[in-house]
Amino acid sequence: MFEIDYGDDGEVMCSGRLDASQCAKAQSFMDEIADTRTLDFSRLEYISSAGLGILLKTQKRLAESGSALRITNVNNHIYDVFRYSGFNAIFDIKAKE
Repeated sequence: MFEIDYGDDGEVMCSGRLDASQCAKAQSFMDEIADTRTLDFSRLEYISSAGLGILLKTQKRLAESGSALRITNVNNHIYDVFRYSGFNAIFDIKAKE
């Protein structure tokens, strides 16, 4: 199960597992983002390569207008996925505090 929605402060709250079966839901939400946004991963348990692809596509689209995605509250496992894939050089990522 994967959930994505805006939090009270405008951050995008992601929870559950972002895998291939949830990509349509995530892509639909990300397509509506038009400016710099922070994604809160404090409740995200897992991200697959398909999920990374959605984030990369969104980041590239936003970069064309000078915007970007920022990712906060990333657990160690998900940070390792970003690091091993080289995505830590593409995104501004903050570990879980």
